[in-house]
Amino acid sequence: MLFDDLLNNPAKWMVESKDEHDIVLTSRIRLARNLTATPFPGWATRQQRADTLALTSAEARQLPAMKGGYYAELSELNQQQKQLLVERHLISRELAARSEGCAVLISRNQNASILFNEEDHLRLQYILPGIQLKKAWNAVSKIDSGLEAKLPYAYNTRLGYLTACPTNLGTGMRASVMMHLPGLVISEQMQQVVQAAVQLNITVRGLYGEGTEATGNLFQISNQSTLGDSEEQIVERMTRFTSDLAHQEWNARRKLLQSASLQVKDRVSRAYGLLTNATLLSTQEALGLLSFLRMGASLDIFSHQALKHVNKTILNIQPAHLARLSTTEQTTSEDRDQIRADIIRKELSGS
Repeated sequence: MLFDDLLNNPAKWMVESKDEHDIVLTSRIRLARNLTATPFPGWATRQQRADTLALTSAEARQLPAMKGGYYAELSELNQQQKQLLVERHLISRELAARSEGCAVLISRNQNASILFNEEDHLRLQYILPGIQLKKAWNAVSKIDSGLEAKLPYAYNTRLGYLTACPTNLGTGMRASVMMHLPGLVISEQMQQVVQAAVQLNITVRGLYGEGTEATGNLFQISNQSTLGDSEEQIVERMTRFTSDLAHQEWNARRKLLQSASLQVKDRVSRAYGLLTNATLLSTQEALGLLSFLRMGASLDIFSHQALKHVNKTILNIQPAHLARLSTTEQTTSEDRDQIRADIIRKELSGS
């Protein structure tokens, strides 16, 4: 599978919505795994990382779920290509910052990806649209079992899977749900959400996880640690919390529409007007306006068909995607803002 094939055929979870209200975008399960008698990547020599990569990638590429997928060593990719994969949530920002002895393997449908020599020797992830953590766990578990049958995993009977970061110790699992929560943000309820999450050992972060802000009212909800819980317990707790949160968000939207119908419709209409007429749009402004448009579609202020265009547009206006779609050289931030506005107008008009 070639890089251009990967980019020209984005996974359905990237551009479509399984949730009729477009509150829950994706569910992701990520597993951290390491090999015995081999230093963690951050402590390993260049040769040790190369040896680990050769061993792990050879086995990974034989897995039924990964055959025919896209494989690349990070040293073979330029900065824009790395950023494109980050923007599609196929690799982490941490892996993109590395190079020697690091690689990625992505399945043909782009639901599964394996990161080699990031913080851990292996990071396995599986992404699906909507709240489907259990299904994602079952899928990534098969990949994990296939590798564990061939590779000497670092596992302790008392501590579980051994990882570079202590917070991943135990199951090595991160269950994450990407959610669009404008109703709770506008009604100023997000602080209560964060407080409730902390009590359940759950964290609320921005679009690209740890250290990022919630641009466009997009939040990543994840379990905070893994030691002491089974995979099934983590999946069940996260599913219950995010399902309840989606219900709260929908109620918040309905209450906003009931108590301030004209204001909500006006705000959504203004967002549409700006998006379809502006000549300059920054990433942050565009994501904020698209958030209102997405909420408007869920409240039937706009057609639900608009959601497909909105989700695709959000992907295409990210910096690396913007550069790829641009036919002219971008030398200033104003150039990028102009190209972004042009792309949005074309996407929303369906042309």
